[in-house]
Amino acid sequence: QVQLVESGGGLVQPGGSLRLSCAASGNFFNINKMGWYRQAPGKQRELVATITSGGSLTYAVSVKGRFTISRDNANNTVDLQMNSLKPEDTGDYYCNAEVKMRATQRLQYLYWGQGTQVTVSS
Repeated sequence: QVQLVESGGGLVQPGGSLRLSCAASGNFFNINKMGWYRQAPGKQRELVATITSGGSLTYAVSVKGRFTISRDNANNTVDLQMNSLKPEDTGDYYCNAEVKMRATQRLQYLYWGQGTQVTVSS
């Protein structure tokens, strides 16, 4: 099994910054892509940013230039630095990971964390 644990959420004023962290643990071979998604109240979960083990990045248009995703492959962690936060960034933020359980297997499994809440409000 694989566990993803997020941390770093909280309440911040518009224009402020937060840093989210996610750590993966368990018995697995490696992790390909890691990412952050968010879900605002009454809305569907949406992509925020992803990063592959090779460093390829994807950002939602709404966060490009304000958020930065990074990862530590050796420690299986992924961070999301969020700057210039806006009220519309409010939501539950979820970490996910595409995990390869065994070196001899092609199949990858998608795991999700429990989420951490981010509230941007004055």
